[in-house]
Amino acid sequence: MNSTLYRHLGAHPDVVDGIAGTRFTVWAPNAQDVSVICDGNGWTHGSNPLNSSDSGVWWGFVAGMLEGTAYKFSIRSNTGQLLQKADPFAFYAELPPKTASVICDVRNYAWTDDEWLRKRDTANWYEQPVTVYEVHLGSWKRPKDGRQYFNYRELAPMLVEYVQELGYSHVELMPITEHPFDGSWGYQTTGYYAPTSRFGTPDDFKFFVDYCHKAGIGVIVDWVPAHFPTDGHSLASFDGTCCYEHADPRQGFHPDWGTLIFNYGRSEVRDFLLSNARFWIDVYHIDGLRVDAVASMIYLDYSRKAGEWVPNAFGGRENLEAIQFLKDMNTQLYQEFPGVMMIAEESTSWGGVSRPVYTGGLGFGMKWDMGWMNDTLRYLRRESIHRSFHQNELSFRMVYAFTENFVLPLSHDEVVHGKRSLLSQMPGDYWQQFANLRLLYGYQYTMPGKKLLFMGGEMGQWHEWNHQSEIDWALLGHQHHDGIRRMVQDLNAIYRREPALHQSDMNSDGFAWISCDDWQNSVYAFLRHSRDKKETVVVVLNFTPLPRHDYRIGVPKAGFYTEILNSDADHYGGGNVGNAGGVYSEPGNCHGHPQSLSLTIPPLGMLVLKAVTAPTPAPAPKPAAK
Repeated sequence: MNSTLYRHLGAHPDVVDGIAGTRFTVWAPNAQDVSVICDGNGWTHGSNPLNSSDSGVWWGFVAGMLEGTAYKFSIRSNTGQLLQKADPFAFYAELPPKTASVICDVRNYAWTDDEWLRKRDTANWYEQPVTVYEVHLGSWKRPKDGRQYFNYRELAPMLVEYVQELGYSHVELMPITEHPFDGSWGYQTTGYYAPTSRFGTPDDFKFFVDYCHKAGIGVIVDWVPAHFPTDGHSLASFDGTCCYEHADPRQGFHPDWGTLIFNYGRSEVRDFLLSNARFWIDVYHIDGLRVDAVASMIYLDYSRKAGEWVPNAFGGRENLEAIQFLKDMNTQLYQEFPGVMMIAEESTSWGGVSRPVYTGGLGFGMKWDMGWMNDTLRYLRRESIHRSFHQNELSFRMVYAFTENFVLPLSHDEVVHGKRSLLSQMPGDYWQQFANLRLLYGYQYTMPGKKLLFMGGEMGQWHEWNHQSEIDWALLGHQHHDGIRRMVQDLNAIYRREPALHQSDMNSDGFAWISCDDWQNSVYAFLRHSRDKKETVVVVLNFTPLPRHDYRIGVPKAGFYTEILNSDADHYGGGNVGNAGGVYSEPGNCHGHPQSLSLTIPPLGMLVLKAVTAPTPAPAPKPAAK
């Protein structure tokens, strides 16, 4: 395996015999001949030919072709056809709809994030408070001066300030690799090694990452090794033959997206992708890769009917080559960059996605819990009167919650294609919709697992996400929308502050039900414990619009339980139903615990309580002496 191909293939400015120019190297194993074409030679095939080698790699030095020059490879196929292709290893590309690559030296940026990288390398993210704000850079915020997009350097301070205000630990960027079609949101990549020129240059993107790191914000990017588009300038039929994709459409064509599937059994393709994963972490200091569409990689019959797919060598449906690629990639990246986060978007029950390769797993660090997302939103979309018949939709999650290292995602996929925004999906009247959304976020933040929310969700947008505009900043200043945002801020704060809510996100010792079967009232109650069990919080959720008075739950120890969060606080736009700041426990067995609390649970609300040292109530005054 070679994971550093980006140091050798592509276009690299150089000086040879005192003459400045660029070294070009490209893999085109079945080409008759290959040339570099650009403005300087009139885009004419043959003007700057490359040399061939037995390995199928073409190479050469072109004097006078300097940084900033737009170029392509002109490839004569084995049938005599001339193809004009962008460089698969290009570090920069022309602004779409133009499609040429641009010579760029990415070696000389002066990074200032050494302290961040040192801390990252020793971080145990499984026990750290990880909260992720998912962002599409092209539609988070847009300029008012007629430009379509802000530059990476402009986005950095605006986004960092906002993310810090909300209290997130990381941003996750939807794909920033070069792509021709805005409507693909970046998931149909043509330039795997180039940050999209929509928002600036490679150095501009490095500035963005550097700025985030200096502010203590990690940067995760979506990465798409599952498929690539059929655009004529891209990887498809690169030298007139199927270099990167399978030739058999039953293996090489993706029926859902009309794209092409990488041939993971070919060593050159595996090295291309492995090098690309390493490239973003090495060259751009990215802190994690969220790997898109893993299920489509590991199943040969994904979205295919009988007869539309080719079994593996053992007759099975598993894509053995893709599985091995993922294992090799995760093993190598964790060895070289121990603090990085490799996160799988994998939507099936495949076992061990986030378990070590040496135990039979795929080697990812974490996995999106798509089951939690689907069950939770299905339950929350129900009118509250029907929820009592579906109590298990929320409680079922704890049957499998610790089989993987889970991230709980409320991502862009939940607010597109007619699904509506999260707020608009909530049932009930205006007040109930906001209460339900606060309840959803409170439930997400108190359940075991790391947290992810897509932009716009933090302010309770009414409209689903539109990549052609920006999130609805006009909602700022509106009482109930500000209440949602304040609750997200406070959830991030208590999640970060309370070890019981984050240290054991991946450990079953950190969770225990108090009650999950009160279907008549649609109430759930559970405990979260810190790693050393010295700190415990109590979480109670009421999924009906009726307040529950004198609702008794068992707790493990005596004391005063203060409300550290009440989703019905007027600060969040609620009705202020609660327990006047907290309650004292009372002795007596309840739910298997020696103490109990008598609570007022707000309508469509949640309470987070914590036992604290509090003064004993003052004794009654003695009667005056006669």
